[in-house]
Amino acid sequence: MMVLRCFGAILAGLLAAACAAGGGGSAAPIALSWEPMDEFNAGLPAAVQVYSGVDAAAPLRAWYVRVQPGEGVALSIAAAVDTDGVETGSEIAARTAARVVLNGGYFRMGEDPMRHVGLLVVDGEIVEPAVDSVLREGERYYLARGALGFLEDGSPDVTWASSRDGVLYAWDDPPPNTPDEPVTELDLEGLAVWPARHAVAAGPVLVMEGEAHVTTDAEVFFGTKIPDLNPRTAAGVTFDGDLVVVVVDGRQRDSRGVSLTELADIMLQLGSIEAVNLDGGGSSTLVVDGVLVNRPLGAEIERQVLSALLILEE
Repeated sequence: MMVLRCFGAILAGLLAAACAAGGGGSAAPIALSWEPMDEFNAGLPAAVQVYSGVDAAAPLRAWYVRVQPGEGVALSIAAAVDTDGVETGSEIAARTAARVVLNGGYFRMGEDPMRHVGLLVVDGEIVEPAVDSVLREGERYYLARGALGFLEDGSPDVTWASSRDGVLYAWDDPPPNTPDEPVTELDLEGLAVWPARHAVAAGPVLVMEGEAHVTTDAEVFFGTKIPDLNPRTAAGVTFDGDLVVVVVDGRQRDSRGVSLTELADIMLQLGSIEAVNLDGGGSSTLVVDGVLVNRPLGAEIERQVLSALLILEE
């Protein structure tokens, strides 16, 4: 939702929820120790700062970038332009001259060209409309999924988004789906128009109004691998309107990945009052000044993606 909200109980996220790890026991709360990455920060605009984090006990490796929009930087969403519909983050960085690139939304692999799954808006053009329903075990659920948008004034915003006839809409709360109890129609009447010039949907939402609010069931991600421990990418907005983006490595000996609940806690610890989960797994990629910072597949290998979040110098 719009950044100008009640601050809420932002400190609530400082108590991480326990997470089942490896099929037994409870994991300790995530306690990442963050350090600025001076090798990048020295050359970046002052409004863009990169940090690396380690929790050896988890174990976990993560990175985040904090951006002050309008301070000599611009925020954008890009779609791949290759004929097969996908590019690596490094390729997108080279093509756009973006200082920072992260992977964006979900996409359907195995098609040619590949197709974005969910809302994708680039420079005011709806490249792909929002998903309005999905099938689970033969039942159709009508829904609105979490999205990150950059508004006309350049500010970042997180909401549950719908689209119809070329118009974007924002929900105060998503349609209340639960397993075996689907919402059977999508009524957009009375919803506010969402003035996003750039937007990418994925989901679920992790944080809203300064509190953990992981809407896995409402967005109908039950029955998928998305709630499991995974490598992750997330984006959040702080009370001051800064953008915070996070990448967490996973499925590696020194970084197990995180659950959605743990990811929400990380976003709260970094000051987010609203946040959304983006595509993860092998797609989770952070490129800074053309350098691949994380290890998406446990090595210096990038998966091609269809959409990306860009931080550009103005």
